[in-house]
Amino acid sequence: MGKVVLDISMSLDGFVAGPNPTLEEPLGAGGERLHEWTVGLATWRERHGESHGARNADDEVVAESLAATGAVVMGRRMFSGGVGAWEDDPNADGWWGDTPPFRTPVFVVTHHAREPLERKERTTFTFVTEGIESAVERARAAAGDKNVLVAGGASLAQQVLNAGLLDELQIHLAPILLGEGTRLLEHVDPDVRLESTRVIESPAVTHLRFEIAASV
Repeated sequence: MGKVVLDISMSLDGFVAGPNPTLEEPLGAGGERLHEWTVGLATWRERHGESHGARNADDEVVAESLAATGAVVMGRRMFSGGVGAWEDDPNADGWWGDTPPFRTPVFVVTHHAREPLERKERTTFTFVTEGIESAVERARAAAGDKNVLVAGGASLAQQVLNAGLLDELQIHLAPILLGEGTRLLEHVDPDVRLESTRVIESPAVTHLRFEIAASV
């Protein structure tokens, strides 16, 4: 069985999104800067229907994560940015159009039920109303021997950590300061213990990998 892995970009001052997110700026003011290190990479560009791109240590980290992933769990806000009833959500079908980059089953944690949403490239969004434990369990079953990727946002990441469901945390530490916004680890139980297992540095980003140890 694979691992449950949280893989996320974070600023040096601990934010995974900037302030005041909107439909036009889903990561808040300045939040897109967190992912500038990815957009020129060959693997990222291929997943988004583009060609060329850099083949370097950063690209290897992205390719490794994608190859190991068999299912994805995300929160409602990451899926659409909305809350409440789906019929009132102006982005109810999500951000990615007909060809999302996931190419795996995706389980969206929400309070509002709806039928699964099938897309191209083997991506089906299943909406889970029974809570984070159920979403992770269903994702594990779908992933088989591969990993379950916890894609965010921060609230979902905190829930998974606090519930003891996470095996591994990978933070891509971007050399930027956002000043305010959404912090990744703000509401995490201080008894959660992290053991560093890998550090990969590049001029654009530092990749930090931790295993989640048993609580003290």
